Amino acid sequence: MGRRRQTALVLIAACACLAGAIAADPSPLRAARWLPADRRAHALAFEPTECLSPTTDPQLAQRIAIGRAAFRTPLLLGGQAARAGLACNSCHRDGRGNPDFQFPGLSGAPGTADVTSSLMSSHRGDGIDNPKPIPNLSGPRSTLKISRDPANRALETFIHGLVTEEFDGPEPSAVTLDGLATYVRALSPEACPTVAERPIRLSDEVSDARAAVQAAQFAFDLHDRAATRLMLASARSALGLIDERYAAPGLARDRNLLRDVDLQLAAIQAAVDDGAADVPLRIAAWLATTTRWSAPLANDEESSLFNTARIAKP
Repeated sequence: MGRRRQTALVLIAACACLAGAIAADPSPLRAARWLPADRRAHALAFEPTECLSPTTDPQLAQRIAIGRAAFRTPLLLGGQAARAGLACNSCHRDGRGNPDFQFPGLSGAPGTADVTSSLMSSHRGDGIDNPKPIPNLSGPRSTLKISRDPANRALETFIHGLVTEEFDGPEPSAVTLDGLATYVRALSPEACPTVAERPIRLSDEVSDARAAVQAAQFAFDLHDRAATRLMLASARSALGLIDERYAAPGLARDRNLLRDVDLQLAAIQAAVDDGAADVPLRIAAWLATTTRWSAPLANDEESSLFNTARIAKP
């Protein structure tokens, strides 16, 4: 069988497998689609703690914030990954690994992924099913294959190839690429909290949305329109993760609130595209409304899928 035909058949089979998995899973939480049934409830209720080294350098902190936000949005990767809702954070949860990741057509055993999958890449797809263990980005330096020495920029080269070739994503802007490398370099086993995991709470997702919007301001100050837009996309991704946990019929008011604040972010993205001078004012105004819309959601948190007991129900 020709190589091209073999690759096409692998891709078709993988897409069919993914479609079947999505159809069979009634959960409104997108991540449930790539989690084994016996691990799903726990993985949807808890997440690893982040091993992020602190810094007192404000410029370094801003670069880390930009990279952290990019790491968390599927729009960075684009293509099939974006359509499936996969971000860097899906495989490397909070900068660690993900022993529960099992994406149809991409993984073998839980915790593995095929980095040369034709499902995700037209550049690196080899038509061969060869998933490998997902590395822990916060693990010991001796276990990591890519140098993090900023002098040789091997990490930037690797991340660029991952985005544009492994996932067929769009060319990352200079600020985005620098931010991603800076964020990954700031992950360290020495910075890992004593507690290895924590419950997933509304407040954490709201914090991620706010941090991404603040990162949009940092990117705007650096005159990088593409990075600014991506940071706003990351904030919208965080809002989407909140929205899916408020899928119950009785929580329509909360979803309407989220829709309104998301539309405000979409309007800021349009202002960025138009080169509007008032983008910083729009960003500041959005940040000022966080408590106003998040407080009602917090009141309903126990009725949402942030409630561990509700996730555990079949």
